[in-house]
Amino acid sequence: MILLDLRYSARCFAEAARHSHRPLPRAVRRQVDVYCFPRHNRDRGIARWSALEERRARQRLRTQTGMNRRLVNTSSGELAVTAADMVDVTPANHRHGSIRCA
Repeated sequence: MILLDLRYSARCFAEAARHSHRPLPRAVRRQVDVYCFPRHNRDRGIARWSALEERRARQRLRTQTGMNRRLVNTSSGELAVTAADMVDVTPANHRHGSIRCA
């Protein structure tokens, strides 16, 4: 964010006194970084976003587990053992009501 401001300097006061006129402010341009801390301000938007992301993660996990179960159940004999060994279920990492970014 860029802010424009008018400032008086000691030099402009000295010049105004010397020439006996009103001091003229100088334009100052400042750049400011603005941060927002929604958790600190108790913003409910993050809670809604977290709930939606966790719901999607559970749906992905359910879908992946169902596909793996069908793969293992349709295989027979020795193929079923190797299919069961190849299956890897990744856990959904949740942390205090929000998905952990990895």
